[in-house]
Amino acid sequence: MKIMIKPLIATSALVMCAAFAQAKPVLLKTPIAFGSHLPALGTPIKWVSDQLPLVSGGDVKMKVYEPGKLVAPLEILDAVSSGKVNSGYSIAGYWAGKMPAAAIFSTIPFGPEAPEFMAWLYYGNGMKLYQKMYDDAGYNVHVEACALISPETSGWFKKPVNSIDDLKGLNMRFYGLGGEVMQKLGVSTSLLPGGEIFGALEKGAIDATEFSQPAIDQKLGFYKVAKHNYFPGWHQQATVFELLINKDTWNKMSDSQRAVVSTTCKASVSNSVAESEFIQFDAMKKNVEERGVVMHTWPQDMMAAFKGAWEQVLVDQKKDATFAAVYDDLQQFRDNYKVWSTRAFITRSE
Repeated sequence: MKIMIKPLIATSALVMCAAFAQAKPVLLKTPIAFGSHLPALGTPIKWVSDQLPLVSGGDVKMKVYEPGKLVAPLEILDAVSSGKVNSGYSIAGYWAGKMPAAAIFSTIPFGPEAPEFMAWLYYGNGMKLYQKMYDDAGYNVHVEACALISPETSGWFKKPVNSIDDLKGLNMRFYGLGGEVMQKLGVSTSLLPGGEIFGALEKGAIDATEFSQPAIDQKLGFYKVAKHNYFPGWHQQATVFELLINKDTWNKMSDSQRAVVSTTCKASVSNSVAESEFIQFDAMKKNVEERGVVMHTWPQDMMAAFKGAWEQVLVDQKKDATFAAVYDDLQQFRDNYKVWSTRAFITRSE
């Protein structure tokens, strides 16, 4: 028996060595769309880059490049797909001009909050449809949801907004489908990068802006020139951020390397939700107590106007077959989710 065991041990060792030899260490060179100094917006990908070598034993590493240092934010998808870089961190809504359904995979007006969004992505059809969208559009990328934040504010205004008439004629920085809603209400919108918004506000090129959450917005100094901050963030109740990996790179990775990336991104999703929930109240207190900001809650008639305009935008968007298919799948999930959510949670009160 001993004579037979030794060859088996030697053969097994050779097989293991061969497997390790095939799985070359991976370095993901990752341009990012949001500065890593921005909490809950850019910090998640920095956290991922710190965790990957630890959980992989150095087998998977990531080098993060700040916005514009390697690839411009709005060029990340094309750069990853072409192989100019092997990965990138951004938000799918930036590609909505090429793929209208991409907007749904970042955020959607009057859409799901973070737990519901996670449920649809991971246990509904969300991630399958997410990957299928890129595949059908001919992009050579693998996608992972890699961060998720809770609601944003719905805008910083220089003057109070008391009616829909007060919105008409405003120039406002606004993101995604929410921007199209605002256009329906007479607002002229533009999508400025975060670093350009303060200057545009200060110089009067724009009258108002939305960007992100209070703790993130304070880093960009909006409170210095726009003192009226409005809630709730009807346009972005939750926002997903993506890690794109060139599919050739992804296919060459071992099963364990791919699992390390996927699992670390899933951990980042949970971690970023927790971070974004934790950091808001201090920023909001400072805004009111130290910075002279007035926090407003939209009245019901304004919320109804936003909802009505969104329904008009939705009709237009659903002319795209992929958008319609993804939206209908999400809506069916949400209808089922209401069976649980309307009964299980305590109704929030003032």
